[in-house]
Amino acid sequence: MFQQSITILSDLPLHRRVLLLAIPMVLSNITVPLLGLVDAAVIGHLEHAWYLGGVALGSTMISVTFWLLGFLRMSTTGLAAQSYGANDTRQLALVFLQGSLMALGFAALFLLVHTSLADVIFSFSSASEEVKHYGYQYFAIRAWSAPAALMNFVLLGWLLGTQNAKAPMWMVIITNLVNIGLDVLFVIGLGWKVEGAALASVIADYSGCAFGLWCAARTWRQRVLPNVLQLASDVSQDIGRFVKLNRDIFLRSLCLQATFSFMTFQGAAFGDDIVAANAVLMSFLMLISYGMDGFAYAMEAMVGKAIGAKSRSQLIDSLVVTFFWSAVICVLLTLVFAGLGSDLIAMITSIAAVQTQAEFFLPWLVAMPLVSMWCFLFDGIFVGATKGRDMRNSMFAATCCFFALFFAASSLGNHALWFAMLSFMGIRGLGLAVIFIYQWRRGQFLLA
Repeated sequence: MFQQSITILSDLPLHRRVLLLAIPMVLSNITVPLLGLVDAAVIGHLEHAWYLGGVALGSTMISVTFWLLGFLRMSTTGLAAQSYGANDTRQLALVFLQGSLMALGFAALFLLVHTSLADVIFSFSSASEEVKHYGYQYFAIRAWSAPAALMNFVLLGWLLGTQNAKAPMWMVIITNLVNIGLDVLFVIGLGWKVEGAALASVIADYSGCAFGLWCAARTWRQRVLPNVLQLASDVSQDIGRFVKLNRDIFLRSLCLQATFSFMTFQGAAFGDDIVAANAVLMSFLMLISYGMDGFAYAMEAMVGKAIGAKSRSQLIDSLVVTFFWSAVICVLLTLVFAGLGSDLIAMITSIAAVQTQAEFFLPWLVAMPLVSMWCFLFDGIFVGATKGRDMRNSMFAATCCFFALFFAASSLGNHALWFAMLSFMGIRGLGLAVIFIYQWRRGQFLLA
């Protein structure tokens, strides 16, 4: 196996194919946490820590709500990539239509209940009244981006599934450039503070959706996919598999968001400075997540295509080269956080107390890239293989470990939170690795 890996790594055209898929996604994904850093920097330089804490709390709640529906992207990527690998244009078109209808249906439901949902969510927060006030303000405005945000999941997944990484890259970059520009205009220029940051995000989501729809229409024509009206009566075809896959990934996402939400809410219980410091460090974690997700997305597309084509050699090639480049990226991120972490914190917030707290807990982030690398890559493998049940089960086990470790070490305060998070990321990767090795040895993994 080692000799085979060396042979694969010496194949320069293969590296090029992998990087052509991965690099656009890495670049586009990195703009997402950079946007979070800009949000934090713009709000973090206002006069009180509760503005930053409020944005952290409100944006976490929006992220929880939308990311719980992130299965729309993952399931669409896997199914579209398999249809693409099998050269099934009709099924490729149906995957897009099914995903779009599901996204718009969930958006309509969310808009109907978002006010009541906010009341329930914020009633559980231990944050100060000021932080909760601005968090609620942010949530109420951002909710109206739901139709665009959920359609963006489907568009990103479908375009990536067709092995097109450039269109999703520009879609994400345009969304975030609009958001950054409007952040500066609304918050600093017009003084709209938290409301301005939320409104900027809403407008940006619709801008990205418009561009994504244009890209999808262009791909539809290029691939000569069937007319939408011709497929209208067939949208329910094989919908059971789509719904089942989405159900499993939804439950996985529910566990994931439970841990991230707990980080914010429990941090808020430790005080305004701690929740603000954690918001800064979570921006770093998002930088790791979105950077690594670029390679995970590439893995999804390549694994799905290989399974659709029923090609074991394509699958092995994708795994070896993607693991290699992911390790390179993670080492670089570790060196950046170790050498420049304090400087990055100072760039984000000028509040001395928040800087001090963030620097105190920074070592946890230095260790994070190499520990978390495995969970991102195995997520990509299992999404491409559309093995939602395995993802659900391994995530449930890791989440249980997260809470058990936190409460066991709770006397350590905020250190316990970061210890539990680092362990959670490692256990996620370990669990999926065990399942993958078991299925691979039994010859089951190519069976989607």
